Amino acid sequence: MKAILLAGGTGSRIWPLSVGTNKHLLPVYDKPMIYYPLTTLMLAGATEILLVTNPEAQLSMQKLIGDGSQWGIKIEYVIQDRPSGIPEAFLLAPSRFHGSPVALMLGDNLLYGMGLGESLRTHVGAEGAKIFAYQVANPSEYGIVELNQSNKPINIVEKPSKPTSNLAIPGLYFFDHSVFERAKELKPSPRGELEITDILNSYLCQNLLKVQILERGTAWLDTGTAESLLAAGEFVRVIEERQGLKIGCPEEVSLRVGLVTTAQFYDNLSNIPSGSYKKYLQSISI
Repeated sequence: MKAILLAGGTGSRIWPLSVGTNKHLLPVYDKPMIYYPLTTLMLAGATEILLVTNPEAQLSMQKLIGDGSQWGIKIEYVIQDRPSGIPEAFLLAPSRFHGSPVALMLGDNLLYGMGLGESLRTHVGAEGAKIFAYQVANPSEYGIVELNQSNKPINIVEKPSKPTSNLAIPGLYFFDHSVFERAKELKPSPRGELEITDILNSYLCQNLLKVQILERGTAWLDTGTAESLLAAGEFVRVIEERQGLKIGCPEEVSLRVGLVTTAQFYDNLSNIPSGSYKKYLQSISI
């Protein structure tokens, strides 16, 4: 599966933390933020990922992640010179992406839940678009989806001042190949950006948008503000310390889903310096 991972932007909501580095390289407890959405895409079946970032962060991203071959995937980089909205990623994607279904995930989103990977794999390649819904206490801060009594979407609004629903849309989307043509037809919104809600509404108008409400045992965290970044780090710390399992390790995920062999996994460990991260990976039962 092909996927796009958005890791650009200016990080204005967490300034000055983002002045000296791309926000997606900031720590969420014991790992860089970008590891969490990256491993979610790997669990969903992505083997070819286009990582969209800004010019200042490209070298640091490449130093951290490389080309993905160590994890059995292919990662390619593309530069977004200025933040012009989420759908611009489809315009930046190389032509070989255009004939295929694609997943898109925001680099500051963290999803965690039992069986999440298996669940996500069921959405790959379906006709139309598939999004998720997550109940929140502050829907006016997110894009929200309104459902009818049959749980079918009837309206999508970006950060409504008077929300008609408390179901926010997490930053993980599955689209068929038509999304690339739909993106070409978009016009900038009053704030000067292309809006993902316009893409979703184009599918909705054709009855091609499906929504799945995330189960209560699933956690979704948007780490785009200082408060949510701190909360996400604490969430990861608590889960890892109580369960003795780490979240968001691409080395482990690549082994678990069969992207690398056991020999390749141990070869990867030889390049990791001694510390708690390596010690955890060495403890994994294979």
